[in-house]
Amino acid sequence: MVAVEVVTTASGVDDPWLNAQRQFDAAADLLGMEAGTRAFLREPQRQLIVNFPVKMDDGSVRMFEGYRVQHNLNRGPAKGGIRYHAGVTLGEVKALAMWMTWKCAAAGIPFGGAKGGVVVDPKRLSMSELERLTRRYAAEISVLIGPARDIPAPDVNTTPQVMAWIMDTVSMSRGYSVPAAVTGKPLSVGGSEGRSAATGRGVAIVALQACRRLGREPKDLTVAVQGFGNAGSIAAGLMADDGFSIRAVSDSGGGIYSDHGLDIKAVIEHKQRTGSVVGFRGTRPISNAELLETSVDVLVPAALENQITASNAGRLKASLILEAANGPTTPDADDILVRRGVTVVPDIVANAGGVVVSYFEWVQDLQSFFWEEIEINKRLERIIVAAFDASWEAAQRHQVPLRLGAYAVAVERVAEATSVRGIYP
Repeated sequence: MVAVEVVTTASGVDDPWLNAQRQFDAAADLLGMEAGTRAFLREPQRQLIVNFPVKMDDGSVRMFEGYRVQHNLNRGPAKGGIRYHAGVTLGEVKALAMWMTWKCAAAGIPFGGAKGGVVVDPKRLSMSELERLTRRYAAEISVLIGPARDIPAPDVNTTPQVMAWIMDTVSMSRGYSVPAAVTGKPLSVGGSEGRSAATGRGVAIVALQACRRLGREPKDLTVAVQGFGNAGSIAAGLMADDGFSIRAVSDSGGGIYSDHGLDIKAVIEHKQRTGSVVGFRGTRPISNAELLETSVDVLVPAALENQITASNAGRLKASLILEAANGPTTPDADDILVRRGVTVVPDIVANAGGVVVSYFEWVQDLQSFFWEEIEINKRLERIIVAAFDASWEAAQRHQVPLRLGAYAVAVERVAEATSVRGIYP
């Protein structure tokens, strides 16, 4: 049950929370932000740590630790995914919550940023154990979540089924159905058309926009995708449809490379049948580390954070990086890539498609009125293109890299909301 492909190649020495703060500090410096606002936006607003028991299939009871962090709520209810992973830490969740604040602001949607996680390897649980863990975790964080307060969504190792369990748990406590309590649900319980493909579709949209700005043709560009899960596989398929040649893909089992380009639909079918892209006919095996450094024009990191670091940034061959994952590039690596002239479309723009269509799902649930997928995709494209253009123009105006341009747009929007609202009481 994997929603986002998990791949680990980084050394683990880079702290995502410190990286997130460094990125914010750079934007605050650029904007000349007032000290009080800066101090407030630099820290999460709420942090909840829960320890809870789960009854296992053999009758034993195990304790699990989980988190829900709300970074900022000044532009609307908190929004952010929930991940199940053995490596989840409070610092990681804090960073992801902050990145969600900037992502929602960059896209111009009325949400603040949140994130959640449970320290668990869900692959070691049965479906019934996973359901009991999910429902107990949802009950523990129910003091924070709700349609007008904080709306969870899928992330690493969580799925529409997991979201349905959370929605049902919240609904049972209320005594009536609350479909807007979460997004990324199955269609049968208030999910939205286009949601499962939204993150990958957003990546494909920014790929075309980056080519437009850089004066390059998709048909002339080769691509490598690290993390062939939901986001990575859909991005690869849509980019292939747009003319890009997908030369390499990888998942947690390893990677494959072809000099002639991959048939993405066939690779997806192979993975569904075997559990990994490894062994796909007519390809040679490569490691995840090799994939990052392979000779392609475009690199799409679609796994976890801290994949492009100071130790490998100098060896990357790609001249364009599209961040389908959250926080895949460390600040030190960013500095190296900037010096080398590499264009990085940052995560808060490149992978915003998921939260944009989550916003659409929330709106549809609140209205009990649902849109057709063609309308959703058109609305998604308009928002992603506008976010990309605003970020690009800010980068040009301030004469800074694209990440800092995107952050300038997002942080300024949140800072303005903070200033207008003032301090209560």
